[in-house]
Order: sequence, then structure tokens, then C-alpha cells
Amino acid sequence: MHAATPFSEKLDLVLKALSMSRGRLAAELGVDKSLVGRWASGAVTPSAHNLENLTRLVAQRRPGFTMLDWDRSLEGLAQVFGVKPAEPQTNGAVVEGLPLPGMDMVRMVTERRGATYEGFWRSTRPSIAMPGEIFHDYGMIRRSADGLLRFQMGGSGLLFDGWLMPVEGQVFAILFDTVGQTPVFLVFNGVSLHKAVQLDGLILAAALNAARTPSAYPVVLERIGDLTGDPETDDEHCAELLKLDTAATEDTAPQAMRKHLIRDIGPAAAAAGTGELFLLSTWASSLSKGLSVDGRLQG
Repeated sequence: MHAATPFSEKLDLVLKALSMSRGRLAAELGVDKSLVGRWASGAVTPSAHNLENLTRLVAQRRPGFTMLDWDRSLEGLAQVFGVKPAEPQTNGAVVEGLPLPGMDMVRMVTERRGATYEGFWRSTRPSIAMPGEIFHDYGMIRRSADGLLRFQMGGSGLLFDGWLMPVEGQVFAILFDTVGQTPVFLVFNGVSLHKAVQLDGLILAAALNAARTPSAYPVVLERIGDLTGDPETDDEHCAELLKLDTAATEDTAPQAMRKHLIRDIGPAAAAAGTGELFLLSTWASSLSKGLSVDGRLQG
């Protein structure tokens, strides 16, 4: 495939040209919609078998379309369908990605400290939809070609894809559900040592209940492996992690972790001295920790 254009962008163009949703594509291919979501996010590319089936499906709607067309540039592929590639504009200028203020600072810190957070991770978090239950997500943090840290987490058929941004001692993340395109925001206490092994913070998201209630709750990330340096091998391992059972057990979420995640907060708790007035992730009680290069120092 054309090296300058990710498959995810080509798939997005083809679906728009055919007026086809990801859910419909998944149904017609007979695959899980979360797999199509991973194709669309760039987390994985289709296997040879799935790419052949996808090409056959596209050819039914665009006669003459072949496997070779996936090797075209985005502009060349757009010509096949008689459309123009999308060019996001702001004040007449083309913009790549989300134009966030402060991105120069994020890139500078990522260049210096990005390796601290690269690896395979498991989250541990309480469930809003199922009070009292604890769940995990699995995924990967890896620096991408644009110099930012790509952050992918998921489980139970959902994949959240976005960016991890280290700034001023904290680590901020913006993720999107690749099926529903719902944003999730996270803030973690960062670490000062060479290698982060655990991150503690808060999630702000719409709960997965009928009302999609705005919710904030604690989350802990634990490093469960290091990258190999081979992108294909790491992608395959990430795909396997996404298949793991997300329900926490007493071993994966012991009582101390559960107590940290499900806290007593509010005026009564603050007055009684048993908790804070607001949901906070303070340095005093933070579980974030890292290791030095030789592993001798921890903190």
C-alpha cells in the first residue's frame, strides 16, 4: 500500500464515497464492528483474507475496483471514486489533526520524556453502569510518526484511540471510541524517573448507560509489558491484549486497589475526615510511580 497514506484514511474515503457506515460494512463483511473500528483508527490493518473480502464488496459498488487500488495515493484513490480527499480548513489553511493550543510544548516534552510512557498497559477502573464492579482495559502507548504518543485502550468490543500528552508533571489524554466516536478525557499524575510503571488519575467521560451520564471516576494504569521495537509484532500483541477478559478479579484488583478506586467523597466525608470534598487525585495519595534506568530507584 502507498506508504504515505495510512490504510485508515483510505478506508474512510471509500466509506464516505459509498455512503456506507462502519456498522454496515461490518455486517456485510460478517466481522465484528470493533474490528472495523480498529481498521478505521489505524490500530490494525485488515488481514489478507479480510482485505480480499473488503475489495470484493467495494467492487460490487464500484465496478473495476481491485486490490491494486489500495496501493494508490489518497488523491489517486479519490479519483477512482470521483471525489476529493477531505481537507479540513481553518481561516483558509489546511490543518492536520486537532489544532490544540500548546501542542509545541507537548511535542517538546514528548521528545524528551515520551519513552517514559511507551509500553503495554492495563487500566483498572470502577464501573458507572454496574456500581461496585471493577473492570480493566488493555492497550498500548507508542510514539507515532508525528512525534506524539499514540494511546490505544479497549476491551469488550470497544477500542478507544487517541493521544497521551505529558505536560508540566502531569499526563493528559484524549481518546475517542472508534465505533461511537465518543470522547474520553484522562488526567494522570506523571512520574519523574526514567520509566513509568504505574499511573494514577481521573477519567471524565459519558457513562455507558442509557442516559450517557457525564461522569468522573478514578483510574489506575499499570505497565504490563515493554515494546519490542518491531511495530508489526507490537501491533499483534496489542490486538491479543484487546481480546482479554475485562472483568477484574481479587488478584488483578485487590482490596487496596478497590478502596483507592471507590472512595467516600462529599460534604459528610470531608466533615468526618474520612474523605475529600471533591474527587481528587492528589500527590499525597497518588499511586503513580516509576523506575530509574538501572531499576534501583523507585518513586
